This record gives sequence, structure tokens and C-alpha cells, in this order.
Amino acid sequence: MVFNDERGIEMSYTFALVGNPNSGKTTMFNEITGNTQYVGNWPGVTVEKKEGKARRFKDDISIIDLPGIYSLSPYTMEEIIARDYIVDEKPDVIINIVDASNIERNLYLTTQLIELGIPVVVALNMIDVVNLRHDKIDIEKLEEGFGVSVLVASASKGLGVTEVVEKALELAKSATVKKSELSHRIFDNEVEDSLKKVKELVNMLANKSGYSARWLALKLLEEDIKLKEKLDVSEVMMSDIKKLGQELENKYDNDIETIIADNRYRFISGVIAKAVSRKSKGNTLTMSDKIDKVVTNRILAIPIFLLVMLSIFQVSFGSIGSYTIDWLDVFINKTISGFLTSLLEAGGAADWLKALIIDGILAGMGSMLVFVPQIMIVFFFLSLLEDSGYMARAAFVMDRVLRKLGLSGKSFIPMLMGFGCSVPAVMAARTLENEKDRRLTIILTPFMSCGARLPVYALFAAAFFAKNQGVVIFSIYILGILIAVLSGIFLKRFILKGEVAPFVMELPPYRIPTLKGLSIHMLDRGKGFVKKAGTVIFAASVIIWFLQTFSFTFQMVENPADSIMGGVGRLISFVFAPLGFNDWRASVALLTGVVAKEVVVSTLGILSGVGEISEGSAELAIALQTYFTPLKAYAFMAFTLLYMPCVAAFGAIKREMNSWKWTLFTVGYQTGTAWLVAFLIYQVGKVMGLG
Repeated sequence: MVFNDERGIEMSYTFALVGNPNSGKTTMFNEITGNTQYVGNWPGVTVEKKEGKARRFKDDISIIDLPGIYSLSPYTMEEIIARDYIVDEKPDVIINIVDASNIERNLYLTTQLIELGIPVVVALNMIDVVNLRHDKIDIEKLEEGFGVSVLVASASKGLGVTEVVEKALELAKSATVKKSELSHRIFDNEVEDSLKKVKELVNMLANKSGYSARWLALKLLEEDIKLKEKLDVSEVMMSDIKKLGQELENKYDNDIETIIADNRYRFISGVIAKAVSRKSKGNTLTMSDKIDKVVTNRILAIPIFLLVMLSIFQVSFGSIGSYTIDWLDVFINKTISGFLTSLLEAGGAADWLKALIIDGILAGMGSMLVFVPQIMIVFFFLSLLEDSGYMARAAFVMDRVLRKLGLSGKSFIPMLMGFGCSVPAVMAARTLENEKDRRLTIILTPFMSCGARLPVYALFAAAFFAKNQGVVIFSIYILGILIAVLSGIFLKRFILKGEVAPFVMELPPYRIPTLKGLSIHMLDRGKGFVKKAGTVIFAASVIIWFLQTFSFTFQMVENPADSIMGGVGRLISFVFAPLGFNDWRASVALLTGVVAKEVVVSTLGILSGVGEISEGSAELAIALQTYFTPLKAYAFMAFTLLYMPCVAAFGAIKREMNSWKWTLFTVGYQTGTAWLVAFLIYQVGKVMGLG
């Protein structure tokens, strides 16, 4: 932080966004920063953080987006990360995002934040929802009750966001601002008296650590083990503090944490009674409640979820998506290919250079890029489900199923993320407190089909199941879920034994997603494919072209089967022969798919020689039909779904497992499962006369 703005130097500030999950914190963050955040890792732990710069302000303002939490008690990884950042890094101002439509529960965290001794601005987000209900919130009474600035906002509509940052900036710049410490009486006299005694005991420790003495006293009275260990509090001091806590427990006939929590909620209820008036009665069903009666119904919930997902794939691959492929296919493999060919010929380029650019780079990248619009359509619909609140219901519904199978319901969240990308999904498993549950989740998550596999499914579905593309691709996704469930039962029973961890989840109210929010989510996910096309796929296309053009003696060959790639493919093809795809090209494609699953399509495109043919992916589909049948194609898709993920995901697994033994077991189990499932599909299909 710089404090010489009198000399014309721009000031530098850090504001932390803190709030409950589903309070609109991410929307607020994107509105303030313009979605210019970058993702990094917290020191000492591997939990992602978001950081961005506030727009439209002269001063240099860093916005830190902390994980969504319900309290600052150190029970979950998110709570530990958020609390450690606030108390150790000490941002200039905390912007507390409060869901105004669920204000009483959200304010519990507010009382804890104020006690930290850092200036706090409360942003009552989603005020538009409150207005629609015709409820009234008296801002002045809230400010009077909590002793901090309170502003209204609707981040999704861009309303009040600038005013919130301006108020935080005003607090940060004020030389006379008093560090927020709730002077109002949250606690009963008995609790306050005990707090004063504890505060006297910890004053020296507070000065040494830089923590608020009142907050430190409160946390040690609650017997916060992590804080005690972090500050190396002496056993003598803890013994004296425990005696004071025991006295309170005897007076209230309850444990100390419950006593503190009850006092907080009693205080909040008192302020809310004065500041909030609701038109609707508490027992009136909201629109979200009415919808949930159907979509979370014990009988209808799972069929509805499956129907929704089937509809998404049917639209993405069976109707709208097929038109995008036809258009982009012509553009890349006719227009661009023709233009580059003419340009190279006019420039007198060597034959090997023309082959590299047309048959290697363009064939490899183009065979993958034609599927990007379909993938973007899928991501659009998934973003729609997430932003509307339906995906939270899906997790709730699947939790009931998973719990009956002995799996942790909390595992479904990273598994759900696996439909986008396995890397962040594997990283998300770190939020599970139980080590066995965490390892089990990491093993199972890659079975959820990531977006990188979609081009493979789209290619084979178009080539062999043209009339039922959506249904076939949907069945592959269901196969991944089924294998994950069966694997979970097996591993939980024989390898990773233990009690199932409890799972608590909030169902947010349904909301109408904004076009801006959907666009941000869709583009954020989709840009990964374009980035890979410009880096990984480009490099892989050049290498694959070289290996299928030259022999082991580095002589150019006319027949790719005589190339280095052909030799490697024939060497390993026996492994895949029982699965039905023993052609060397299929074997090589699976091998290169370890780099990135999109490379499977690029490899098949190059090895099938589509770079020499103007019809692009249409000709690739025809080429595949020479060494695949529908049954072999389906077995190939199943193997692609289940075998070890890309090298990036492998690296994430190694970091999260922190063990080579468990990492190798994970990829070995996944690849072994893939081989067994593909074997059963092909061999059983042959017996049934499908091959």
C-alpha cells in the first residue's frame, strides 16, 4: 500500500470479497473487474483464488475473490483459506456480499467479519429480488445495528456496484477510520464478562500477532484448535481460558460454540425485526419451493435430470450442432485449405512444406476445430443450468443416490465439474476433509466425460450413428457415471474403507440467468479449446505429421503404414485387438490422446490423409468406416471416455494425491477399467451379432 497520494502518486489498495455461497459474489467480482481476473494458488495450499483489478477507478485497486463460506470457523478448507487470508494478509477493506433475499442467515458471517478489526462494507446484493417480493429493508437501522456502512446492489444488473467500491475506497483512504469492531452488544452480559477476562489474558499475544484482541479472545474461548496451534498458545493460558469457558457452559447448560452461535443469531434477529418488514408470510411457498416440489421429487427427480441432459445433447449434436459442423467444415477444409494451397503454390513452396501445412497442421487442427461450435452449445446449456440454480438440485438429487451406494455426497461437486475439465475437477476434491473420500473422488472424477473428449464422440457419432447422434453421445456420458458409481462401490468396499462423510448443501433460489453471465461462463470454458488448438494441437499436429511421413531411417515414405508412427502403432496394436480396434491408426490415436484428448481426432485426421481431400471431416468419417464398424466405434468411444486422462490431469492427480503410488494406481485403475469395459462391449456385441 502506498500512502503518498499528496505527491500525485496513485494509491494502491486491496479489497477482499467475502460472502456465503450463492450470494452473487462471483457476479459482483466480474462486474467490478470486467472478468479480467487471473487464477493462482494460495501459498501453502492448492486452492484456487481469483484476483482482478477494479475498473473505472483512478486508484490501483486489487479485488480478491475469496471462497464462498458460511462462517469463519475452521471446519472446511474454504473457511480456513478465507480466514487465513483476511487475518494474515489484512486487506484494506472487506466487502461483505450479503444475499438480501436471505438476509438473516447471511448476516451471521457479517458479525464474525466485523470482529476481525478490519473495515467492512456490507453490500446487500440481489435487492431486486427483495423488491419483487415487496419486502422492505431499512438501511439506516441496519447500519445502526451493525455499526458499518450498508449499501444495496444488484450485481447481475450492474446496479450499485460502483457505489460499493467507492464506499470501500472512502473507508480505505480515511486516515481517521476506526477499524471495525462491533461495539454493540452481540453477547449476553455473562459472555461479555468472560470475553473481557480472556481479552486480558491474550492482550500481549494479540499485540505480538497483530490480531484483534477481542477476536482472538473469542476464538480461543471457542477453543479454536487451528488458531491455538498457529500461535503456539501455551497450555497454561489455554487452561485458564478453558476454565472461563467451562463456567459459561455450566451457566447455560450448553457447549461454548452453541452459546456463541445462539447469541449471534439472537442479536441478528433483533436487528432484523427492526430493519426488515416482509409482505409475504414465512409459511408461503416461493416459486423456487413450487418448482422443487417437482424437480426434486423422489420419483421424478432422476428421470427429469436425465431428460434434461438428453435434450441438451440432442440439440447440441442432433439438430443445431450438425449445421455448425457442415458450415465450419466447408470453411476450414475448402475455403482456408484452398486459399493456403494457392498461396503456397504461388510462392513456390517445397512439397514437404505444403504437406506439413495442409496435411499436417490444417488437417490436425481443422479436424478438431470443426467441433468447437457444438462444444460451445453444450457449455451454453450447462451454464444455463448452473446459473439458474438447477445444477445444485442435480447435486442434491444425486447425493441421495450416492449416499445409498456408500459414496460421499460432497464428491458429486467435483465430479460435476469433471464434465467441463478434469484438471479443476480433481483440484476441487481438496475441499473434502476426509482423506479416503478425497482419494476416492480423484480416482472417480476422470470418468466424468470432460469437454476435451467431445470432439471424439462427435466424430464417431456422425460417422456411424448419424440418425441418433445425441442419444449415442448421451449414452456415453451415462456410461461414465455408471462406471464411476460401480467403481465407487468396489473401491469403498475393498480398498478405501471408511465412514461416509456428512454432506450439507444449500439449494439457492431459482434465478433467470443473464446473457452476460452465460456468455462469460461459456466463453471462459470454450476458449480452452481454441488455446489448445494454437498450442498443444498445433505442436502435436506437426509431430504426428513428421512421424507419419518419415521412416525410422528418416526417409520420406508414401504409405504412412511404413512410417515411424506406423511401426509404433503395429507394435502396440495387439493390446487393443481384443477390443476390436487393432488397426495401427486407432492405436496411435489413443497413444497421442494421452497428451490431450482432442489430439485423438487430429491424429486420425492426419493418418487418414484428410489433408489431401477437400471434404475434410466428411471424408474423415468415410475413412474411419474402412477400419471401424459401429460396434468397434462405440467400444473406441467407451475406451476414450474411461482411460487415463491427459497429462495435465495426470499432473493434477499427482499434486493432489501427493503420492506416486496412488497416482500410478489411479491411472492404472482407470486404464484397466477402460480396457475391460471396451472388451465387454465389443465381445458381447459380437456374440449378439452386432459386430
